[in-house]
Amino acid sequence: MKKITLCLVMLGVFSTAEAQKINIGKAANAVSKGAKAFTFTNEDAIKLSKESVDWMDKNNPVATAKDPYAIRLEKLFGKHKSQDGLNLNYKVYKVIDINAFACADGSVRVFSSLMDIMTDNELLAIIGHEIGHVKNQDSKDAMKTAYMKAAAIEGASSASSTVSTLNNTQIGEMANAMLDASFSKKQESEADDYSYTFMKSNGYDVVAAYTAFRKLALLSESGEKQSGFQKMFNSHPDSAKRAEAIKKKAEKDGLWKDPGTVSLPKTKLTK
Repeated sequence: MKKITLCLVMLGVFSTAEAQKINIGKAANAVSKGAKAFTFTNEDAIKLSKESVDWMDKNNPVATAKDPYAIRLEKLFGKHKSQDGLNLNYKVYKVIDINAFACADGSVRVFSSLMDIMTDNELLAIIGHEIGHVKNQDSKDAMKTAYMKAAAIEGASSASSTVSTLNNTQIGEMANAMLDASFSKKQESEADDYSYTFMKSNGYDVVAAYTAFRKLALLSESGEKQSGFQKMFNSHPDSAKRAEAIKKKAEKDGLWKDPGTVSLPKTKLTK
């Protein structure tokens, strides 16, 4: 069984032999120490992100427009396709992995199993967090690292190297390399702040950001052994502490309402 993961950008291969699962193999190439000298623009990040997402859309099961998951996501985010200067597009991957990600080109992909355990407002908060990483340009550096791995650019020549066209295999490697994306506590905190502001400015219930992180904490506390969950908590650490930080913000703003006991749903949520 393939594992479950939640991170800024999770890119994988859909295996027809294992329906509704994501293959999350890692790229083999390493980035040299001189990679920081490589010139990599926002335009490069957008171009390569689109190539990666196009590749993923072809290799994973995407919910059709009439699918209940796609209808729910459109209802939630159709009004946010132009958000804070970003042009966003949304799709649902019908897989068992729990995940959501946003890329530099504005592509947002939500996994059906994440939708199964989160309420509408919790989904708004989670995707708001992912959009925050894009707005804050955290995803630009993540894409640069993935490209460097896939293209195997040497440090000695990186200063004068420019983004070149990748073949299909390299695009797949670049996609998988995004699994290794990691962000500093500052970047994660800033993305949390963006999500909170997104919820508040749009009149959504900010307490949902708290309950979403509490659910992630419960998943961690449940003793789940799958490596995908380990990846999830490597990428989104200290979920309980981050939930408390959101609670303090809501209390300061006079928006806190005690949600009661937060638990993982026993049946799939549709709202």
